[in-house]
Amino acid sequence: MSHETVFSIINFVAIAGWILLVVAPGRKIVTDVVASVLIPTVMALFYVGVLAAVWGRSEGSFSTLAGVSTLFKEPWLLLAGWAHYLAFDLFIGSWEVRDARKRQIPHLLVIPCLISTLMFGPLGWLLYMLIRAVRGAGLRVDAA
Repeated sequence: MSHETVFSIINFVAIAGWILLVVAPGRKIVTDVVASVLIPTVMALFYVGVLAAVWGRSEGSFSTLAGVSTLFKEPWLLLAGWAHYLAFDLFIGSWEVRDARKRQIPHLLVIPCLISTLMFGPLGWLLYMLIRAVRGAGLRVDAA
């Protein structure tokens, strides 16, 4: 299977998780299992599998920006990095929904945070934390 095909598949799986978070935020199976555990676990397993299969094919490293750029010239390692983003961003999005539910923050306020987290990772989390602070929930991050 080509890396382009795998890219399309993992994007589809991740987007399915995001759609579920937007349209079914009250379903614990979505927030507590599918988006927070199941999909990130699939992405993590893919990530580990790719690393095991292709690590060492690229001369890059994590010690310099140029080294990271060289590392990611290997398409499968770039795809592993993309899966890393997808897994962690979806995990954070699922946390945002669970935390908002716990703190009674209206889901309509969370949706822009989810979209921002999907597209820009930390920006979405910061937006959620700002909404949380404005609504009087504070900035302390508890284990949900």
